[in-house]
Amino acid sequence: MARLADRIAIVTGAGRGMGRAIALRLAAEGAHIVAADIEAQTAHDTAASVEALGRRSLPLEADLGATASIEALVARAMETFGRIDILVNNAGVTKAMDLFEVTPDDWDWMHRVNAKGVFFCMQRVAREMVKQEAGKIVNIASVAGKGYRHTSNIAYAASKGAVVVMTQVAGQLLARHNINVNAICPGATQTEMLHSIQRDRSAQRGVDIEALARQGTASIPLQRANTPEDIAAMAAFLASDDARNITGQAINVDGGMIVH
Repeated sequence: MARLADRIAIVTGAGRGMGRAIALRLAAEGAHIVAADIEAQTAHDTAASVEALGRRSLPLEADLGATASIEALVARAMETFGRIDILVNNAGVTKAMDLFEVTPDDWDWMHRVNAKGVFFCMQRVAREMVKQEAGKIVNIASVAGKGYRHTSNIAYAASKGAVVVMTQVAGQLLARHNINVNAICPGATQTEMLHSIQRDRSAQRGVDIEALARQGTASIPLQRANTPEDIAAMAAFLASDDARNITGQAINVDGGMIVH
């Protein structure tokens, strides 16, 4: 039997990259998917792929930095499916900047989605999970949140550090309700976000983008960047009963880039 048979999962940022891979992996393991994304078309594209796997789906346009949008997302999910078993808090934003380039607007933009959005989505979904006395929450953090120095920028690192700490505290606070809360900390992952950062770094440093990518891969002990499916595999595990006694953890998936 599929590990996630007939579970109801919300995946944010589900339109592309890691979010899309996570949505499809959860569906392949039996879950029905609420595919939420800031871009309506990509949400619908992911939902169509979920349905092609024989699962139900609900595509929703959602701005995860806006609490009213989060409320509407959860209300629609509950109206459609009647419960929420899994939340994967994946939506996030960043861009390449050095320390002195970060502006207050940059800070607010990243923290609005990466920290505020993660918390209030987790809080709102947890309200429903508490009623069920069961649930799995998987927050997507980053090795940047553990101090990895080659992060896209320091404000992004701070926002992902917030995700790590929120996961640790929420894992303890929600444990009495049989709700597991964990985070995944990806390293370099082959997504459009990474490619955008590489293009920016290439232009900033006057370095060929292919050479820059090779340097990045060479710095990874396992000599390979993640694919989105690597992150999806960990998300499926943490969302399953195989991880029933794991909570409050921030688990690196990074090819050995950091060891804490």
